[in-house]
Amino acid sequence: MTIKKLLYALVLPLLLFATQAIAQDKTVTGKVLDSAGAPVVNASVTPKGTRTGTQTGADGSFSIKVPSTVTTLVISSVGFALQEVGVGNGNVRVNLKASAGSLSEVVVVAYGTRRKSDLTGSVTSVSAKDFQKGNIGSAEQLLQGKVAGLQVTSGGGSAGGGSKIRIRGGASLNASNDPLIVIDGVPVEGNGIAGSANLLNTINPNDIESISVLKDASAAALYGSRATNGVLIITTKKGSKGKVKWNFNTLASVGNVVKAVKVLNGDEIRQVINDYTTKSGDDRYQKLLGNENTDWQKQIYRKAFGIDNTISGSGAVGNIPLRASVGYYNQDGILKTNNFKRLSTSLNLSPKFFDDHLSVNVQAKFSQTKNRFADEGAIGSAIQYDPTQPVLSDNKFGGYREWLQTNGLPIDLATRNPLSLLNLRDNKSTVNRFIGNVQLDYKFHFLPDLHLLMNAGMDRSSGTGNDRKDSLLATDYRTGGRKQYYEEVRKNQLLDFSLFYTKDLKSINTKLDVLVGHTYQEFKNNTNNFATFSYREIANPIYPELKDTLLLTQPLFASSPSQYNLEGYFARTNITIADKYLFTASLRRDASSKFLSKNRVGYFPALAAAWRVRQEFFETSTLLSELKLRMGYGITGQQDGIEYYKSQIFYNRSSSTAQYMFGSTYFSFLRPQGYDNNLKWETTVTTNVGVDFGFLNNRITGSFDYYRKKTKDLLSEVPVAPGSNFANRIVTNVGNLTNEGFELVFNTIPVKSRSITWDLGFNFTYNKSTVTNLLKYQDPSFKGIDVSGIAGGTGNTIGKHLVGYAPFSYLVYKQVYDANGRPIEGLYEDFNRDGVIDSKDKYLYKKPTPDYLVGFSTQVIINKFSLGVTAHGMIGNYLYNNFNSDRSTLSAIKDQNVYIGNASKDYLETGFKNKQFFSDYYIENASFLRIDNINLGYNFGKILNNSSSLRANASIQNVGVITKYKGLDPENSSDSGVDNNIYPRPRIYSLGFSLDF
Repeated sequence: MTIKKLLYALVLPLLLFATQAIAQDKTVTGKVLDSAGAPVVNASVTPKGTRTGTQTGADGSFSIKVPSTVTTLVISSVGFALQEVGVGNGNVRVNLKASAGSLSEVVVVAYGTRRKSDLTGSVTSVSAKDFQKGNIGSAEQLLQGKVAGLQVTSGGGSAGGGSKIRIRGGASLNASNDPLIVIDGVPVEGNGIAGSANLLNTINPNDIESISVLKDASAAALYGSRATNGVLIITTKKGSKGKVKWNFNTLASVGNVVKAVKVLNGDEIRQVINDYTTKSGDDRYQKLLGNENTDWQKQIYRKAFGIDNTISGSGAVGNIPLRASVGYYNQDGILKTNNFKRLSTSLNLSPKFFDDHLSVNVQAKFSQTKNRFADEGAIGSAIQYDPTQPVLSDNKFGGYREWLQTNGLPIDLATRNPLSLLNLRDNKSTVNRFIGNVQLDYKFHFLPDLHLLMNAGMDRSSGTGNDRKDSLLATDYRTGGRKQYYEEVRKNQLLDFSLFYTKDLKSINTKLDVLVGHTYQEFKNNTNNFATFSYREIANPIYPELKDTLLLTQPLFASSPSQYNLEGYFARTNITIADKYLFTASLRRDASSKFLSKNRVGYFPALAAAWRVRQEFFETSTLLSELKLRMGYGITGQQDGIEYYKSQIFYNRSSSTAQYMFGSTYFSFLRPQGYDNNLKWETTVTTNVGVDFGFLNNRITGSFDYYRKKTKDLLSEVPVAPGSNFANRIVTNVGNLTNEGFELVFNTIPVKSRSITWDLGFNFTYNKSTVTNLLKYQDPSFKGIDVSGIAGGTGNTIGKHLVGYAPFSYLVYKQVYDANGRPIEGLYEDFNRDGVIDSKDKYLYKKPTPDYLVGFSTQVIINKFSLGVTAHGMIGNYLYNNFNSDRSTLSAIKDQNVYIGNASKDYLETGFKNKQFFSDYYIENASFLRIDNINLGYNFGKILNNSSSLRANASIQNVGVITKYKGLDPENSSDSGVDNNIYPRPRIYSLGFSLDF
């Protein structure tokens, strides 16, 4: 071989390989827009026939390397029809067409997903782009006002605090009315643990992709025994094919109190006391008056600063799509000393193996939250403490002014200085939570239509805390301080196995899928609670005469581990005929160890059907783009909210007030609890009829649903005959409750052009709850069940459960007014005309639950600017103004223990000398409309040499409330409707940035 031939033999293959390598490195760039020319964010761009891909940025642009053999790109995005486009010269511009009403959108439902167009039940899915904006500390707040029939009411302004969640009203009287919450396929237990009353705050809202709300039984029945109150399915964000892209979200906020409780100022208190002294000649209170005008509410509240940072990466490493994130959230409460911190991490892996026959989803979330709880008793003290007094004083109680006896000891029943309650108490907790699961989906090689599914998951939470009261605190001067330690561990383990078969029977134009499975879930709980306090002189420098030198450790509560198990078998069939007729049938068999074997098993069936009328009669219509009729029926159960061993004899350790001291140690007794060995499921039968509609290529969409829920065997706490049980009240199955109502959802896009898009959404709900039975055996003398405890007096209640009325209806006297419209103290309507005003003259008047819920949202996008507004409201709800009933009297100012308090401004209207707890004067209309959020955004587009994109947004939360209610806030999280001592909701101003790189 000559040297020339040798060179050809060596160099030519290298040249060919280099040429091929260069050809393989072809880069294609482009933009993905909608039909109006607006950018489509996060659209998937994949070279056809490959397993790699990328996503579009904030301005719709993308850049991807494709092999030389690929000539077509596949582009898809939720809400748009899939589109293929040629690579061409390497610069692509494509306008996606909206799919019919976004009907191809995939919605997460019980044990799987469904196309929106194939839904037969009442399901609403809210995705990340539609969530509430601003400083969101807990996941459920993302949905406020967004879903018809869903009520999300925060408990106040506490940092990290939770919310009351109700779907289509409550279905129970004493058991839980909270919906079941499923996080990435793991149904979780309850929403609280020692150290936190809100476990949902352990989930970083920035990690959430969507939340599905399952409202009727046909949609929720596969969760059987836990689905009576509906289901929230939280799905977190996952990775996608293509290069890893990073996102950094940061948001800074400041909140402040916009409305305080209306109380008398120092000058007004002095006037009241001086008038009383002149009329009565009693100058004891006049001698106690100070010279200040202290606004105690201003003393306890502050500006609350917060920061929320999340960094995440999403893409593929090799052939493994993944998403990982780390978040840090730090939020002060507007009440001094209150703080909430959250450190969160998440990891989602979704690889596929064996030529995509095996899909694996690995999901893990860990968070640590730290709370500094403020003593919320300071709120009550601030509105009760004498405003004529200064904040500080030269005394032995940390320098805080206190009401003292002549011997220098505090008046035990007097109001405490609110600043001392905050600053001399240190109550901190730490909660760790891990939620993780592995999901396997194996598509059989020999029968690809058959899938084997497995889901193994765990939710483990641990909460610990220390509550320390300083020895200088006037409330604890006798004990020289107090330290309480508490801990709780909750563990929830899950294992599901199921088979899923799907088949497209083209010969008969029918699609079929069948799911059968088995699930087992185990819940364990362990709680311990100890208090340590001392009588030692060294620990109590205030009063050295208290010389008992014992250091005492008292087990306030130390429980044995408790546990219960759930086992279920389930089956579901979906049939779609000619893409017009849809049928769903499901059945779940559940067994719970909370019940004895004779009542342990429950069956929960459901049926649903839908008819796509448009495909039947109007397929060619350009006006009507969607018309579907739905009907569903199902039975769901309830066993949440029942203590673990209420169906059998069980012995608990005695409480701290029933212990025996031997030496320096306290010993607990074992005492039996009340029980009912006939306890069984509470069941609810739900009927739902609905219609989905769309017009003008779904520029106008919406739905209407009518529902009726009938709950029987209510889990109620009722009194029992003395000596017949180990308690005078037990939880048993007695009574029926009916919920009935309708929902209307209306969404439209009034303007859609290349530069302007305007979205407008509205939802409206009517709901009526009625108690239809409360007794196992009818008794004509039965007067209902007293409920709704109130502040003031001992054992006073203001509500009643009574057949024919809404739960928690108010039982009150009818107030009589004078000629000037002022209430006459102690004068009420004598309804039975017997000449005596007594309990027989009380009547049921109004209720706390609203008749109507409304939600509103709108957003306008003009080029790079966006402006959004959201609001929600309630109509027909009433509140018992317990603050006014307890604090709007002369007796609240001149306390019988000879110290001065404060009173509500309402005292100037009524002039009441003594408290009139049961007057209907205090039942107030609490209907309201709250403007939740005003959000302004700007998209900077590409920055840093087109390597990154940046968006900015500013928002105001809790903008304003329109209401007639005289109290602090008409939106109350209590089912009973008693408004007593609420932590005010702050108005929050926030500024945030989102950087993609």
